[in-house]
Amino acid sequence: MHPQRKKKLSLILLSVAGLGIAIALALTALQQNINLFYSPTEIAEGLAPQDARIRAGGLVAEGSVKRSDTNLDVEFQVTDGQEFVTVAFNGILPDLFREGQGIVALGRLNENRVLIADEVLAKHDEEYMPPEINRAMEKVNQNQFHGSNAQAQY
Repeated sequence: MHPQRKKKLSLILLSVAGLGIAIALALTALQQNINLFYSPTEIAEGLAPQDARIRAGGLVAEGSVKRSDTNLDVEFQVTDGQEFVTVAFNGILPDLFREGQGIVALGRLNENRVLIADEVLAKHDEEYMPPEINRAMEKVNQNQFHGSNAQAQY
């Protein structure tokens, strides 16, 4: 093989290898930063991974907020109208956080399927509902509607 062709071929192979390594590193970084959304029903059914960082949301269940007297620990339940998931959080909750309001919590599930949240986000006005929570609530309502129709037909 001619020396110039050999030099060009090695340069092309080196460029392709470098590009492949860059793409692999970018995909690895993106995979670690993905926060998938799971509804309380999906978490209760075991569809959410245990050690991955996830987002979970729904309405804060009435009467479920328990605050510690000695520190900033808060525990509450989130529901989509069908299932409940317990969320444990250590920190200051958003000003708009209250029972009956829609929230999204970011964190990891422990072995007891309790979401250990490192961030809690509350909706910002009376009309807004995060899209993921809205879809989960609609799905539960459709399932309940179709279930009640099926029972009424028999």
